[in-house]
Amino acid sequence: MSELFQGAELNVSRETRERLATYESLLKKWNPAINLVSKASLAQAWTRHFIDSAQIFELADPTAAHWADLGSGGGFPGMVVAILAAELRPKMSVTLVESDQRKATFLRAVAREAGIDVQVLAKRIEQVPPLNADVLSARALAPIVDLLGFAERHLAPGGTAIFPKGASYQQELATALASWRFDVQKTPSRTESDAVILSIGGISRV
Repeated sequence: MSELFQGAELNVSRETRERLATYESLLKKWNPAINLVSKASLAQAWTRHFIDSAQIFELADPTAAHWADLGSGGGFPGMVVAILAAELRPKMSVTLVESDQRKATFLRAVAREAGIDVQVLAKRIEQVPPLNADVLSARALAPIVDLLGFAERHLAPGGTAIFPKGASYQQELATALASWRFDVQKTPSRTESDAVILSIGGISRV
């Protein structure tokens, strides 16, 4: 059993739970105006978004100094990572990249209300100077072949990209292998039976 999870529940402090509760409250308040997550998933936000993001955090190297989340949207997994890191990996810095100004404003509001130190960059991924991140994440952003291009730009040498993917991930991997070389580890998702989390390293162009 991992340290972060006790069965299906998060094994975190009361303070971290309160920060996540603050986040959930703001998500429900802002969502009708700027569509941060689907309306259907909002009622199951804890499982569909918080637990889903926490399992990505769990897979990362605990010694990572910098985590970058691309296309953060409503903050998944990046803001959850930042909240968990405040308790479990306080030396790790977290950067969220979100080009939509309204969503970036929401992310800054969550960070302020939850008391989290996180950098929010309201720019396109291609316009952000290389982030040199030890861990790079992106959820529901783009096909793997495109994500690897972002990783080439923003991942530090020896770093790991962590991408949750749905049932079509095998086809995405096959497409990506036509133009990229990489090592990949597959971890079954805790929240979706046909989904996986891909941990990718050793990325280079063919």
